[in-house]
Amino acid sequence: MKLQNVLPQDIERRSMEIITQELGDRKLDPENEAVIKRVIHTSADFEYADRLVFSPHAVRRGVEALRAGACIVTDTEMARAGINKRALARLGGEVYCYIADPAVSLQAKQSGTTRSAAAMRQAVRVLGGKKLIFAIGNAPTALLELEALLDSAAVRPALVIGVPVGFVNAEESKERFLSRTDVPYIIARGRKGGSNIAAAICNALLYR
Repeated sequence: MKLQNVLPQDIERRSMEIITQELGDRKLDPENEAVIKRVIHTSADFEYADRLVFSPHAVRRGVEALRAGACIVTDTEMARAGINKRALARLGGEVYCYIADPAVSLQAKQSGTTRSAAAMRQAVRVLGGKKLIFAIGNAPTALLELEALLDSAAVRPALVIGVPVGFVNAEESKERFLSRTDVPYIIARGRKGGSNIAAAICNALLYR
C-alpha cells in the first residue's frame, strides 16, 4: 500500500474525491448528496448512503432555517463541540446543550427520566421563541422526548436530526419518527449514529 503525498489543506478535498470514486455509479439525490458524503467522510462508513433517510426537502428547509438565524440544540457536549460555531454565528445562530445544566439534573431525578430527556424539555422552555434545529446523536430518550413535545405542540422545530447510537431503543426511536409528516427530519436508520454524525450533518448544512 503506497502512501499518498497530500498537503494538509488538500486532505479533505482528496478524501471527498475518494468517497465519490468509491460510491461509483450510485445515484444520490443532489439535494442530499453533500450531507451523505460529509457523514461518510466523518465515519468512513459507506453504509450511511443507505441508512440516512430524508423527509422531502429536509436539507433545503434546514439550510433556509440556518440562513434565517436558526439555533441548534444538541443532546451532548460532544456534538455541540463538533459543530462549526463560527459559521453558525455568521448566520446569526448559536449552539445550545443543556445536558450539564443543574436544573436538568434535578428535573431528571424528580421525574425519574434521563438527563437527555430533561434537557430537551429545558431547551424548549428556554428557547421556545427561537427557530430551532435539534441534532440528537447519542440518546434515544432525547429523541423520544422530542417526539412527545411535538405531539403536545410544545415545539415545532425547523428540522430534526435524529441519529442516536446504541442498542436500547436507538433503532426504535428513529423508526417512530419516520412516519411523521409535521416536521422535516434527517434520520439514520438502525443502530448506527453518534454525536460526531449529528455534528457532521449540521456542518454539511452550514457549508451549503
